[in-house]
Amino acid sequence: MKNRHASVRSTVCIFLVLLVILGFGYDLYDIQITNHEYYASQNNTVSTYTVSIEAARGEIVDRNGNSLVTNRQGNSIILNAAYFPSSSENDERNAIILNLINLFEQNGEEYVNNLPLQLQDGEIVFTDDEDAVEQMKSEDMLNLQSYATAQNCFDAMVEKYGLEDYSVKQALKIGAIRYELTRLQFSIENPVTIADDVSDETVAAIKEDSDSYLGADVKVVSYREYADSSLAVHILGTVRQINAEEYEELKDSGYSITDTIGESGIEKAMEDELRGTPGEMTITIDSDGNVTEEITKYPVQGNTVVLTIDKDLQALAQEKLKETCDEVSLSSGAGAVVVEDVNSGEILAAASYPTYDLEDYYNNYSELASDSRQPLWSRFALGTYAPGSTFKPAMACAALEEGVITESTTFYCRSYFEYYDITFSCLSYHGSENVKTALRDSCNVFFYNCAQKLGISKMNEYASMFGLGEKTGVEISEAAGTLAGPASAEKYGTTWQMGDTIQAAIGQSDNLFTPLQLCNYCATIANGEVRYEMHFVKSVINTSSGTVQETGSTVAQELSISSNTISIVQEGMRLVATTGAPASVFSGLDVDVACKTGTSQVIKNGQTVNNGFLITYAPYDNPEIAVASVVELAGSGTSTADITASIIDYYYSSNTNEKSAELTGELLQ
Repeated sequence: MKNRHASVRSTVCIFLVLLVILGFGYDLYDIQITNHEYYASQNNTVSTYTVSIEAARGEIVDRNGNSLVTNRQGNSIILNAAYFPSSSENDERNAIILNLINLFEQNGEEYVNNLPLQLQDGEIVFTDDEDAVEQMKSEDMLNLQSYATAQNCFDAMVEKYGLEDYSVKQALKIGAIRYELTRLQFSIENPVTIADDVSDETVAAIKEDSDSYLGADVKVVSYREYADSSLAVHILGTVRQINAEEYEELKDSGYSITDTIGESGIEKAMEDELRGTPGEMTITIDSDGNVTEEITKYPVQGNTVVLTIDKDLQALAQEKLKETCDEVSLSSGAGAVVVEDVNSGEILAAASYPTYDLEDYYNNYSELASDSRQPLWSRFALGTYAPGSTFKPAMACAALEEGVITESTTFYCRSYFEYYDITFSCLSYHGSENVKTALRDSCNVFFYNCAQKLGISKMNEYASMFGLGEKTGVEISEAAGTLAGPASAEKYGTTWQMGDTIQAAIGQSDNLFTPLQLCNYCATIANGEVRYEMHFVKSVINTSSGTVQETGSTVAQELSISSNTISIVQEGMRLVATTGAPASVFSGLDVDVACKTGTSQVIKNGQTVNNGFLITYAPYDNPEIAVASVVELAGSGTSTADITASIIDYYYSSNTNEKSAELTGELLQ
């Protein structure tokens, strides 16, 4: 009985052993024969990474297809984590970085340094960038208390990156690059640029000595290039590296921490169109440490943005504005000029002075930012001015439409106007004036009377119809300005009085408008029917398909003003150009124009001085363009007439070969 039970147990054991052997045999056959390639691949591949490849930005051209902003290829030096020593290998990392720093300095290359520490008179001190100092102390960086001193930060950096064996100067240099790697989350998926736009000599040195510069690589990138880096700078704008806040907001849209982004102007406004579609590189690292790179998706350059401006007209506007401002004062002359198509809202030129060069912006930003003349400030879009008598055509429209005057109504000007115990002055003793002659002579008394009859609410109703005191709709940053009235008085902590209404009638009081608004206001009077939204973008050309998407015109306001009122005001503005102060300047033009001058008093350096304004449209009988100019300290609007005359003369004698914009530039891969 016992032997029989032993035999059964032996049989079961043998069966189980055979079953296990068969199972292992099947797995061995599956691994080595059936799925050999799959398991071999799995055995050899440790990791796969995807690295974004930056796409070139789209180009910007003028309305005739002339290049304004393009791209050029250059070389930057990056650190690639797939080849660079790991974060635990401080000595190896620091040695390679020091080799790179020595190479950069030997060849005169600039390299990254966003570390807010510096050596000053033998002491470690913070730089002036308070935000950067705060970031350096944060938990993600050096993890220090907010009260940590500059020396505390330096000591923590030395410990974190193993820089004890280096001099203070060397530690600061090496630490700056190590700090950048930490700040930009250095990894295989995220290589970090440590030097931009380097020379061929530096590129060759790194490629020829891979051991000394292990992990350093050359990356071909696109850099913004300008047909004329001084042209239309306040329109085109600038680009820069994305900051941490923007990255957090945009990373889900495909941006990386090292991307370039539009900072101002059209570069910022049209970011979605100008930014290309990034490509992808797949990096695989096998168990032996071998690295394989393959481009799995090629980048696509951004779209081409076609502007409404005319390159040559823009250059002329800038030149004439500079000449006039310099004639007023070489040390403090300033101003702006805007040219608009009255039938579409397209801006044909817009210039601000003083101005700057885009190359200087990237190389000498600190100097430009601290310049007391504020060359970075766009006076045509952000500068707000009391418009003086250029406000009077709007007053005339309001008074005529509301019936407080007719074409034949006259008021007698004795060079002053009395309202109770307040006396308001006029420029001259004009005698009897009707609305047309009052516009020609810029008679304050006539419009004081209109204001007294209209009241501020009606005055502002019509001013708003012309877009005064509100943004024009342009794509770039602009000021809204201020329309004088009870709301503005409350804002400034005062109470609105009738005397303020009388002052507002001649463009004083709290009235503050931008040159863009003044030009659009003039264009609206010229076409007599609608106010258009102003715009700088004419169309967008898709890089991939070549299709053109036109911006078109947008009506901001349909005028509820009779054609008779518009005609009366236009005739008054025509008198300004033919028999008024600027008549001698405009008499030499081949086209008839209508205009209105303006002067406003401002206090500068304790002295009362006058800014000069001029709004003009042409031709008088069939308006096509409007021009608004302001020259600070000019004394009168007539002083700006040469700028306008030159622009109109160019437009009708030289600008005859407009052509369609063409897709320009090549895809950068």
